[in-house]
Order: sequence, then C-alpha cells, then structure tokens
Amino acid sequence: MTRTVTTRRLTGLKPTGEPHLGILLGAIQPMVRDQYTSDATVFLADLHALTAAHEPRTLRETTLRHATVLLAAGLDPDRTVFYVQSQVPDHAELHFLLERTAARGRAAYPVLQASDILLHDTAEVPVGADQRPRVALTRDIAMRFNQRYGPTFVVPEPVTPTVAARVMDLANPTVKMGQTTSSASGAIGLLDPPALVTRKLSRAVTETDGIIAYDPAARPGVSNLLEILAACVGGTPVEIGTALRGYGDLRRATTEAVLGLLGPLRARFETLARDPGYVRQVLAEGAERARSRTAETVFRAKRAIGVLA
Repeated sequence: MTRTVTTRRLTGLKPTGEPHLGILLGAIQPMVRDQYTSDATVFLADLHALTAAHEPRTLRETTLRHATVLLAAGLDPDRTVFYVQSQVPDHAELHFLLERTAARGRAAYPVLQASDILLHDTAEVPVGADQRPRVALTRDIAMRFNQRYGPTFVVPEPVTPTVAARVMDLANPTVKMGQTTSSASGAIGLLDPPALVTRKLSRAVTETDGIIAYDPAARPGVSNLLEILAACVGGTPVEIGTALRGYGDLRRATTEAVLGLLGPLRARFETLARDPGYVRQVLAEGAERARSRTAETVFRAKRAIGVLA
C-alpha cells in the first residue's frame, strides 16, 4: 500500500485591528482550501502583538474575535491545528535558543517569526509577495543552524497565491490594505454591514478614463477591483475584465461578489460569538495538539546545540 504524504503548511496571523477583505482573500481563503490537501497549522500570533503598546484586555478580546472569524470563514479544527501562540510555550523557548545560537545580531522580532515557522517542521509558508523576505530570513537561520549543529530544521519554501496575494487599499490603491494602517474608507471589514461595504466599494478610487484593463502598475485602482472580483468568483483579473463594460459595471459586479462572500461568514460569526466558550475550547484543544508536535522540535534543537534535554 502506498502511503500518502501531505505537505506541512503553516500560517500565522497577528490579532490586531479588524480582519479585512485583503486578509480573507489573500490568507484565510487559501488556508481553508489548504486544510483539505495539506497538513495545515494556523496560529494567532499574539506574542507578536506585544511589540506595540496595547491594552491587555483589548488584546485578549481581539484574539478571541479573530479566532471566531477564522472559524466562521471555514477553518476546520478537526483538519487544522489551530491555536494561540502564547498557549504553546515552545514558541518562546525555541526563539530563545535561536537568539543565542544561529542568529546573533538579528533583531528579536524576525527571529521569533523564524522560530514560529521552524517549530512545526514547516515545508511551505503561504505569504504575500511582500512577506517573502521574512521566509528568506527563516531559511537563512535554518540553514546556518543545520550547518553548525547538524540536520535539525526543515528549510521552508514560500508559496504566494496567484490572485489577490496583495489586496490594495480602496482609497489609496498604491498601498496594501491593512488592519491598522488603512483609513476607514480604505479597508472592508469582514464584519462590516452590507450598506457600508456597498458604500466603500462605490467610492473606491479608480482611474478616470473609463477603460477597464488589468495593469497594476499603470492602473492600480481598476486592477485592484479586478483582483478582488477574481478572487471572489474565480478566474483571472484579465479574463474577468474583458466581460465588463465601464466602471459602473465593474463596481456592481465587485460589490455583489463581495457581499455574497461576506454574508455567510457574518452569519456564522454571529452564531459562534454567542458561544465564546466553544471557541476557547477549540483553541485549548488546538494548543494541546500543537504542543505534542512542537516539544519534539525543541528537544531536537536543544540536543543539537549541546544543552541537556
């Protein structure tokens, strides 16, 4: 009998601000699809959120809210190892080991990101184009550690989505849509009411000549709407653009597609939000599953560098 080997993939999301459409299209939807074809791990990187000034109560509430959104979007805890970073102490321990060995002179924040990835023997890391340098740093740390102390870590590869890898701000389509950096009109929150979503898309910045053509460099506004539409309904931005006639047509089609995507998510979120105990239980069980895996990685790293393990 041939044994099927699945690729281990890992995605971490920092629980700050409000989850928006760019995260759904570029990160959450791919992770939901991946969970059926890969050995998937997803965690909420609350330790990374500590690098900025924050209110402790708000961080806890935001972390739980993000967890609820992910479950509402289709993340299946029976298929995906899903947990909160701070509930798996191996993240912090491996970070300390890497800081003291393979990464002298590196800033702490990037090394913690590297430890997050290496902790799970991750083969692939889905990232947007702007995040690829972070995976490159992780690869560098892993290879230097392996060279110095012997084979210890899997060296990961970055994987970038072909569509909506970098959804842009609706009000300023030359910059990425962000949880904390976009203006109120520039980002579509996943829990925004339909009327607000419609208003934001109706006011999205486009070019002024009425031409629909996919060219992110020369036509960032129109191209951004085409990317969003393609990610919602399937196909490519170029193909979809050929069937549209004018900006009004583009805005209407994009609005219908986004509302159709967000409606079921919002309804599921409202159901889950009424039972926070269930969400906490899912995270606790996910952390236990993660610890059963990550403890072996930390043991291997400690043995490799010579400390008693």
